[in-house]
Amino acid sequence: MVIKLIAIDLDGTLLSLENSITNENLQALQKAQKEGHIIMICSGRAPEDIEQILKKYDFSCPIAGSNGTLVQAEGKLLANVSMNRENVAQLACKLDVERIPYRVYTSKGIFVPADWSERVALTIEGKRIEGMSDGLYKRITEQPQKSDLLHYMDDYHELMDIKSLTVQKFFVLIFDREKKTEIITYLNGISGIVTTSSGPWNLEVMDQNGNKGHALKKAAEYFGIPLADTVAIGDNFNDVPMLEAAGLSIAMGNADPAVKELCDTVTLSNAENGVAYAFEHFLLNR
Repeated sequence: MVIKLIAIDLDGTLLSLENSITNENLQALQKAQKEGHIIMICSGRAPEDIEQILKKYDFSCPIAGSNGTLVQAEGKLLANVSMNRENVAQLACKLDVERIPYRVYTSKGIFVPADWSERVALTIEGKRIEGMSDGLYKRITEQPQKSDLLHYMDDYHELMDIKSLTVQKFFVLIFDREKKTEIITYLNGISGIVTTSSGPWNLEVMDQNGNKGHALKKAAEYFGIPLADTVAIGDNFNDVPMLEAAGLSIAMGNADPAVKELCDTVTLSNAENGVAYAFEHFLLNR
């Protein structure tokens, strides 16, 4: 049997519409591990957030957080791709001036503007967003709760004052299409960064070498698995680098049509246990 390295996205992929891992999906992951395959969760979420989710299900595996900029396996840090501090300051300043809500994923947790909810209100202007569920609307518009992982800042200077801090990713929330286009144009003028998206209402900004494809390659190298024997499952544009790098690329049934187009095959949606279906039909029985 050929051992596979299987990289799986979380939101819109492994997680259901209720943001949980279903029994069907969990059993598929456990079966794959028992057969010797290596599962890797590759998400835009912070590594600490990924670990908290997996802990609920008593499931352990390598992870690639913050869009693959941080890769961890067997207690080792395999990769840590950070943004240039000048780029961080330039982008954060622009977002503060525009009062756009954003999160900064760092080596010392996630930082958000203290006026997050006010910024979101300005962005939405009291409108309901087409295509957004009530649950997602509530989760996005609520003021984030401070915790050991999440910290408030009054402006970006507080971030820059922490000299030992490194930044892996910006998550920028933008609902207005014209404003989103304006910000993308601005970002295109900053060298050394790359912009992607995990949904129609956000932008994600990393160092040009930080992406899920880079994470998949690092993990494959660590485990001694040829890229031809790697698999990637995802649903959105931030998954594209790992889908392009993998030996077999699988798009979710709920994936963006452009993502489906570039993949080798398509499974069911995340509402239909698409990961478990992919394992059963494309992976474990091969």
